[in-house]
Amino acid sequence: MIEESSARTNAFSVPQGTNLVEWYFEKGWTDGLPVVPPTPEAVVAAVSVLGGEPDLVEMKVPPRYGSLSREVLAINLVMAGGKPEYAPVLRAAMLALGERAFNLNGVQATTHMAAPLLVVNGPVARAIGMNGGANAFGSGNRANATIGRAIRLILLNVGGGQAGDLDKSTLGHPGKYTYAVAENEEASPFAPYHVEKGFRPEDSTVFVLAAEPPHSVTNHIADDPEGILDSIVSAMSTIANNNAVSGGHCAVVIGPEHARTIARKGWNRQDIKSYLAMNAGNLFSEISFNGRYGKIYNRNLPKWYKRESDARIPIVPTPDLIHLFVIGGEAGRFSAFIPGWGHMSSPVLRSIEGEGPGAPLCVDGTCFL
Repeated sequence: MIEESSARTNAFSVPQGTNLVEWYFEKGWTDGLPVVPPTPEAVVAAVSVLGGEPDLVEMKVPPRYGSLSREVLAINLVMAGGKPEYAPVLRAAMLALGERAFNLNGVQATTHMAAPLLVVNGPVARAIGMNGGANAFGSGNRANATIGRAIRLILLNVGGGQAGDLDKSTLGHPGKYTYAVAENEEASPFAPYHVEKGFRPEDSTVFVLAAEPPHSVTNHIADDPEGILDSIVSAMSTIANNNAVSGGHCAVVIGPEHARTIARKGWNRQDIKSYLAMNAGNLFSEISFNGRYGKIYNRNLPKWYKRESDARIPIVPTPDLIHLFVIGGEAGRFSAFIPGWGHMSSPVLRSIEGEGPGAPLCVDGTCFL
């Protein structure tokens, strides 16, 4: 584990002639892919962007609660292949993950496949070249790839979230390599996500959600909001995703083509979320397998839900638990549903500077307590 007290010795002091890439594999300090050896010069450059003070501890990272100093953060960023100017975004993302409401200890150790999803809004995303457009969740963008990867390296090296040890995920998912994007504010007909939540357009923010992978939504036919959203309702209304049986927060990604079609009819963000919340759901008989395995109560769902066969069980208790983003390329009538981990974790939105409306997004006591 790369911690502050041993960072200089472990990261920089190796026998001459050592194959550094292989050495880091042997130390167990990688995510399974080769890492960039963190030279002192590269680490100092990243620490300088954070304001210096390399030994300043920003947070403790569960479940092992290792100390994340600025130097250790910089080492992991360099190892991931990131540039120094990415450091403030990485720090803000880690501090958001460290909020009690997010329950990073649970996310790190769960048997579920949840991984921290990071969405960046505001000028910083453009300044460092993050991708919110074509293939945003895929390969090809250095900022997206390395910021997300640096988060994972910190969760591994500082938090101790090694698979089969403290990370008990049965399956995992590719987002556990890297899961970071920006909102496509330029292509969106709606106000950006962070503006909806009370920030100014010129503010830069990070949003983190414990999430499953994106579930594709295809609709090349509908020319009205209801048709497009009914396809998303269909993707949300299964008995297999965690929201169906555990409530909690989720994300919906609207592709730019779908977003423009919806906006042309005068619908706004709240209209979209309200429609999805009202229509996405299953019968209790479906999620309880029609009593095949005996009487099921499911205490994970809100107490006010009826546990009766013909009772409708919403995917989310309120529209505010749906976090809506416009992301993707200009061409293609695709959107996505991203289930969350359930009521065990609440997402966190904060500014890069840690100012403004940055409290955990809690609705009706759904924050982890």
